[in-house]
Amino acid sequence: MEKEQERNTYALTEDEKIGSVKIADDVVAMTAGIAATEVDGVAAMAGNITNELMSRVGMKSLTKGVKVDVLNRVVTVDLALTMEYGYNIPATCQKVQEKVKSAIENMTGLEVADVNIRIAGVNMQKNS
Repeated sequence: MEKEQERNTYALTEDEKIGSVKIADDVVAMTAGIAATEVDGVAAMAGNITNELMSRVGMKSLTKGVKVDVLNRVVTVDLALTMEYGYNIPATCQKVQEKVKSAIENMTGLEVADVNIRIAGVNMQKNS
């Protein structure tokens, strides 16, 4: 159990006098997901089959459609997005990449190497 917990948490600071600060990879993923959905043109995060089944049985996750890998304080983020119809996909994705990178680096102090985006769908509904 301890080994699994250590694998999913990362030390941000360690000071022998005060203690240490660790962050769970789910927190990094949540930060990425929230930042991505704040960009105009992003309808939602898109999940895989497991995420869809879990949400149907009542288990919601803010990390749906987000995968993060942290190695030596360097983060790689993979996002699956549903876009709004009518937005320029490359321009919107560039804004998402910049916002996610900035949010993670500012909030955690970790370095973001890559923000990879997969467009999983387009929302065709008109919002009134």
